[in-house]
This record gives sequence, C-alpha cells and structure tokens, in this order.
Amino acid sequence: MKEAIAFRGGDREALAFEVRINFGVFAGRNATQAEIDDLAGGLQEVVASFAIVAEERHEFANDVEASARQIVIEVAPEYAGSDIDGLCKRVVARAEQWAKSCIRKRTELGELDSEL
Repeated sequence: MKEAIAFRGGDREALAFEVRINFGVFAGRNATQAEIDDLAGGLQEVVASFAIVAEERHEFANDVEASARQIVIEVAPEYAGSDIDGLCKRVVARAEQWAKSCIRKRTELGELDSEL
C-alpha cells in the first residue's frame, strides 16, 4: 500500500479535525514560506478559518533516531460546520493536491516525481 501524503490526524479536544501532510517524506525538504502561503490560499476556498503549523520533529529511543517534517492544518469546531467529515475530506484532497504540486516543481529526489 502506498503511504498517504495527506491524511486526517488523531482527534484533539480543541479541534474539529487536523490534517497532516507528510511533506518531508515525499519532498526530502521542508516546505518554503511561499509554498505554505499557496496552501493557505487554496484552503481559503474550502474553509473560513484554519491554522497551518510547519513541524520538524525528532524522536529518539535506544538505537533509533527518526525525524519528520510535516505540515499540520488545524480547523476549530466553530469553522467546521455540520459536515465535519465531508469538510475534512475536502481539506485532505486540497492538501494532497498542493503537496504533489510543490514536489513536482522542486524535487531533489528525481524519480519520486513520476510516482505522484
């Protein structure tokens, strides 16, 4: 099974939902500020208010070290409306479309581009 670029994250009490984008896994780099601004512009067509968090996470355990660069879109309950699942699916689709576009434009991984 192919790993998802964008997906609904775990439920957090203060949010209607969050969408996580595995940007670094597929792009091999962090998203630029201009790319994040483009994502925000696209999301404004889908949801009235949201937050975008760019994360660089490092985890360590015994002999294991891992790092991940993700983009997280957070939507508060008051902006989700009555069809939370439907809105989340639209946000995931928009996020995936954005990520694929960014990766195609500036990938250092070459062959990954053909898989998207």
